[in-house]
Amino acid sequence: MAQEFKTLGDLLRALVAESELHDTLPDGSVRCYACGHECLIKPGRAGVCRVRFNEGGKLYAPFGYVAGLQVDPIEKKPFFHALPGALAMSFGMLGCDLHCSYCQNWVTSQALRDPIAGVRPQRVTPQQIVQLALRHGAQVVTSTYNEPLITSEWAVAVFREAIPHGLICSYVSNGNATARVLDYLQPYVRLYKVDLKTFDDRKYRKLGGRLEPVLWTIRELVRRDIWTEVVTLVVPGFNDSDEELKQIADFLVSVSPDIPWHVTAFHKDYKMTDPEDTRPEHLMRARDIGLKAGLRYVYAGNLPGMVGDAENTICPECGTAVVERFGFRILANRLKRGACPQCGTKIPGLWEKDLFHPMEKSQTA
Repeated sequence: MAQEFKTLGDLLRALVAESELHDTLPDGSVRCYACGHECLIKPGRAGVCRVRFNEGGKLYAPFGYVAGLQVDPIEKKPFFHALPGALAMSFGMLGCDLHCSYCQNWVTSQALRDPIAGVRPQRVTPQQIVQLALRHGAQVVTSTYNEPLITSEWAVAVFREAIPHGLICSYVSNGNATARVLDYLQPYVRLYKVDLKTFDDRKYRKLGGRLEPVLWTIRELVRRDIWTEVVTLVVPGFNDSDEELKQIADFLVSVSPDIPWHVTAFHKDYKMTDPEDTRPEHLMRARDIGLKAGLRYVYAGNLPGMVGDAENTICPECGTAVVERFGFRILANRLKRGACPQCGTKIPGLWEKDLFHPMEKSQTA
């Protein structure tokens, strides 16, 4: 007879495995290193994320289920400099270490924090996820939808199964990482998308985080040659001033001018319903700021067909559109072994499974 659970929390406490990302202290407390909060968790308590908890001096982490499972174009993640047109088997769990009021995945990310959030998890094995990916012709598996850092043990279990089948592993994350979790992920993760939400630490704290760990993560991912793309959701009145956008762009240039920066359109969602939706001119202004700061690849997203050539990958040397897009659709891919067909300039990215052009790292990073 199947076990019955009265609450979502009860069910999630049964779908766990012992964490590989913690230290146990003499008093039975644990220090968690899955995200930048580095929570000190007493026995019987949970971390900031609500889904990692200490029971009997052991830290338990989510395992053995998905709350979302879908095949997406890789451009939706968004990765624009990785395997154009590839499909990504996207899987997610429940919980997040932040509480953004405009979260577009709040029904999964805010589970156990918001009583109206949460979907029933479905038990699954890593083998089943990988077989689904192969059946649907996916080249990539992606941990996404909730914050993958706090469910890294499960992601790694999936990735360990995926890699022998030739699948590329990726993270879609808020970037609130630690050295310990990146060490844990590095053998598996080749692509990493970071949300850089604002350049104001006070605003980050309102979302439940801090700015500096995210900046550190971006620097560290590039240093480790993990392909990194950065997204900033441009929210009118929140983070869209010229000054703040320039601060973000200047920081990215200081790490690498080759980091693709996606400035994407906000729409009213969850608890943030006051700002106006982002218009094309907002994104084009942000893109111009990024290009003038020295970034070579700046994309305007979430408004397909409304931003001119800002969805395309443009050769920074001769101006050729080497990859043309409409939303998540590839219209043309003119790259020749990852290089511009007109002038031969190598475009950084993972263009084929065995063809990686690394970023140029700035001396000031």
